[in-house]
Amino acid sequence: MHLKSLTVRGFKSFASSTTLRFEPGITCVVGPNGSGKSNVVDALAWVMGEQGAKSLRGGKMDDVIFAGTAERAPLGRAEVMLTIDNSDGALPIEYAEVTISRTMFRNGGSDYAINGESCRLLDIQELLSDSGIGREMHVIVGQGQLDTILQANPEERRGFIEEAAGVLKHRKRKEKALRKLDAMEGNLTRVSDLTAELRRQLKPLGRQAQAARRAAVIQSDVRDARLRLMADDLVQLRRISDAETADEESFRAQRAQLESLLTSELAREAEVQTEAAEQAPALTAAQETWFALSSLKERLRGTAELATERVRLSAPEPEEDSGARDPETFEAEAASLKDQETAAQEVVAQDRLALDAVIAERAAAEAQVAEVEQAMADAARALADRREGLAQRAGQVDSARSRAETRKAEIDRLTTSREQAVARADEAHQSFTALETQVAGLDNTEVDLDEVHAEAVERFTSAEKVVEQLRNDEQSADRDRAGLTARLEALELGMARKDGSAALLAAGQRVTGLLGSVASLITVEAGAETAIAAALGTAADAVAVSSSGSAVSAVELLKSDDGGRAGIIVADAPQSAASNASLPSGARWAIDALTVPDSLRPALSAVLRDTVLVNSLAAARDAVAAQPGLRAVTSDGDVVTAGLIVGGSSAVPSLIEVQAAVDECRSKLDETNHRVERARFALTGAVEERLQAQTSVENALTQLHESDARMAAVAEKLGELGSLARSATAEGERLEQALVTAQEAYEADLAKVAELQAELGVAESQAESVGP
Repeated sequence: MHLKSLTVRGFKSFASSTTLRFEPGITCVVGPNGSGKSNVVDALAWVMGEQGAKSLRGGKMDDVIFAGTAERAPLGRAEVMLTIDNSDGALPIEYAEVTISRTMFRNGGSDYAINGESCRLLDIQELLSDSGIGREMHVIVGQGQLDTILQANPEERRGFIEEAAGVLKHRKRKEKALRKLDAMEGNLTRVSDLTAELRRQLKPLGRQAQAARRAAVIQSDVRDARLRLMADDLVQLRRISDAETADEESFRAQRAQLESLLTSELAREAEVQTEAAEQAPALTAAQETWFALSSLKERLRGTAELATERVRLSAPEPEEDSGARDPETFEAEAASLKDQETAAQEVVAQDRLALDAVIAERAAAEAQVAEVEQAMADAARALADRREGLAQRAGQVDSARSRAETRKAEIDRLTTSREQAVARADEAHQSFTALETQVAGLDNTEVDLDEVHAEAVERFTSAEKVVEQLRNDEQSADRDRAGLTARLEALELGMARKDGSAALLAAGQRVTGLLGSVASLITVEAGAETAIAAALGTAADAVAVSSSGSAVSAVELLKSDDGGRAGIIVADAPQSAASNASLPSGARWAIDALTVPDSLRPALSAVLRDTVLVNSLAAARDAVAAQPGLRAVTSDGDVVTAGLIVGGSSAVPSLIEVQAAVDECRSKLDETNHRVERARFALTGAVEERLQAQTSVENALTQLHESDARMAAVAEKLGELGSLARSATAEGERLEQALVTAQEAYEADLAKVAELQAELGVAESQAESVGP
């Protein structure tokens, strides 16, 4: 069995998904400080079930989730998957590979899984403990834990040995079984207490059950009595209903007689109306004849008068036509028609008199029917009023009797309630006095807890300030480290030039005898980087080879690959003769500012022959003027010879200058990393101290709250007892007054019942004498 792979995503510094693959044997994880080596070990411990944030070098558990950087947002969860090769069956599970995963969300939720199946933390612990690994098996020894093992007492060493022997799972199971037995013992004790308590309650409950049975019997008697009363009321109501039904039948017979009389009168009226309708056409014809004859009479009179006037005024006329009618004939006809009209009017007048007589008789009959109906209604109302009055009298008697019985029951209830209120008031007064004594002891404890809480708050405030200062120091160091890291990356990027030297270095083994770049092989004194780069010229960016043959091969390789041009330093170049020039005052030889490997010293000595380093351009001019064979280089990189001066500004930095800057940046980065680690170590201790102080504050505050709760409970209890005593006393007084009032009302109800019974008897006697 061995670890096969570890996949980390969102855990601490691993923002992206990163997979580390392991082979059987020893695997070493190397890297500079702050590169995340410890995070790999923390991931192993975390996925195997580590629950302590301090063991993972954090303040709280959600610190393991990637918190984000200036360029990347924080993540919402951390996930670690550990794959174990189980081909030898060391783990008690039927899989050749076992993948254990753990996922934690920022809201505090955590999921565990074995081969993709959700499980519990206990399942993972038991699976790993059988094979001798796990979060408590000491297979992971972190920083500072070795000293803990070395300084352990005998009891702790015994614990280490037992864990190494693989008895941890069995010890945990034993502890779990013991906890269950303790809990079972507690439950058994509680059951025994409950049984004893129930036995003590059986007798009172038996008495209550007997009282309940008696109450059920009484309720049954009351229900039976109510049913008998209701049956008696039903019989009386039926008797009254039968009497009223007989009266209703009598009234219906009278009404039938009157309706028969009304029907006959209506029939007579119809006959008269029919006869009048039959005579109406004759009357109409007679009237029309009379109107026609009257008109004819008037016309004839006018004609006669006109004829007479013509006879008198006109000349003698010829004899009238013998065929014309005589006016007297017309007058005789008119007289006959008038006689007929007179006879018709007399008949109409007689019929009208007969119609008026029939209408008068009908009106008299309708008046008689109305009088009979009114008499019947008055008699029915009178009878109903008498019966309603009797029923009301009887209801008033029953109501008064019921009120009297209710008053009696109310008097009994008030008497019992008053006695109970007096007993409650006495008991509340006794409890109130006992609690007042208890309050005096709680006041002294409250003062001591206030002092402890104030001291704990002061320690926490001081620890909080220290943590804040150390956190600021850590953040400042982190910012410095980020800046140096960015500068180092930029400098290393600047060293990767695309020229012939870079092509040779990239060729690697294709160039025989390649030693590396000159800038990486030499070390320049601090402050002399610019001067040495100017003194070396193109040699500063050159590469070094072991022999001239290698140099020739390198040049041919550049030509064949079109790799550009490059300077090449040959290590086995023959040593040049000693220089005859003397060292000017205030100057030094350029080769003395370098730390060079022995193999390259002859070649570099030849390149820097007669080259001196001076402080200023004027000193360089004076040195060359004194000795024209010298080449003087200033600290700003200006080169002065007898016939040539090279200098100015905006010079492109050489590889030597860049390499020096890289070395300086790396040195500062290492120092900053150490500063970050020291700050984190101090911060961890300060956070732990603050946590302890916070725990002390919380404990003191909890004790204060508990004390306040006890004081509040006692005060509340005192208030309840005082209120109970006052309410019980007031209730007793109120019940006493209510008892007196109820007694008076009961006596008044009894008198009212007697009075109503006498009135009911008189009313029944009067009703029997009157009859229906």
